[in-house]
Amino acid sequence: MLKTVTACLEDAKAEDVVSLDLDGKAALADQMVVASGRSNRHVSAIADQLVEKLKEAGVKDVRIEGLPHCDWVLVDTGDVIVHVFRPEVRSFYNLEKLWSPHAPAEQRAAG
Repeated sequence: MLKTVTACLEDAKAEDVVSLDLDGKAALADQMVVASGRSNRHVSAIADQLVEKLKEAGVKDVRIEGLPHCDWVLVDTGDVIVHVFRPEVRSFYNLEKLWSPHAPAEQRAAG
């Protein structure tokens, strides 16, 4: 699943793609992927392409949040959660730091 997600993000020209391993850290997913789009339209296009590729790959029950504004779109496949941000929104929320292995456990639990 992660390979499908990262390949699609690369094809859609997503920027600064980061994958975080959540296995054993959170029950919500095994992996989290964070990426940026250059504009609201780019974020929307990345999310649309990702959802289409996941459906083609047979992934069912893909959940999407953040449309139509497209400042931050979340695509939840169950095993992998993908966050696609505009750069300034991404830097504000800084999920990579929040979920990094170096973040204190209580900080991750609060997130």
